[in-house]
Amino acid sequence: MRILSVYGSTKTGKTTTAEAIIKELRKRGRSVGSIKEIHFEQFQIDPPGTNTSRHRHAGSQLVTARGLYETDVLYSEKLPLSSILRHYSHDFVICEGVEDANIAKILTGANLSDLDQRWSPCVIAVSGVVSADLHSYNSVPVINALTDIDRMVNLIEEKALPLLPDVDAECCFACGMDCRTFCDSVLKGKSQLSDCVQQHQTVDVFINGQPLDLVPFVQDIIRATATGMISQLRGYQNQADIRIEIRNRHDIS
Repeated sequence: MRILSVYGSTKTGKTTTAEAIIKELRKRGRSVGSIKEIHFEQFQIDPPGTNTSRHRHAGSQLVTARGLYETDVLYSEKLPLSSILRHYSHDFVICEGVEDANIAKILTGANLSDLDQRWSPCVIAVSGVVSADLHSYNSVPVINALTDIDRMVNLIEEKALPLLPDVDAECCFACGMDCRTFCDSVLKGKSQLSDCVQQHQTVDVFINGQPLDLVPFVQDIIRATATGMISQLRGYQNQADIRIEIRNRHDIS
């Protein structure tokens, strides 16, 4: 599953660009999901007074509204992108307005000043209103998604990546770069995804079936601690795979 975000200032063509990309990917036979970041602080898809809202206020931590033609799952918190993506299994997920994820991005802008203020690593193209006046910016192409969507989606199919780790450099610097620099390096063809040690996680921890992302030193701590204890037990085999499951007592009948 590959992820791309279209981001930029208000009224610079984000939704128009994202819509054109989704349509062209579907035309090419790709399965597509999308995520829209809402920056309006008062936004609520489930306003007070509805039955589902009453469920949430009663204490339900996850509410599902099951209608005749759609099903809406309502969390009472802002989820990280990694958690949201566990609901998706598509070829591509197109995000709009997501800036905080370590993924390939398309920046939309109204003018050069707008682009300068919002520029960030991992931008593979510029689009939106400004594409009427520019052909390139900061060594990436400027592409009008309405008039040159083939070129835009060709670039996305070539460059878009899975969601990459985004941890503090003090926690993991095994590839010699911080995570954002690594993403930029992969997009420029200077590094490979396989260079990221977290793509080869050898210790897996699941909480209620959901995997946790573990940086190398945390994997080493868990491995050393678990192996140190279990090695004292009869039946232990050196270099064997070890699986430990911990269940709450109320789950045991």
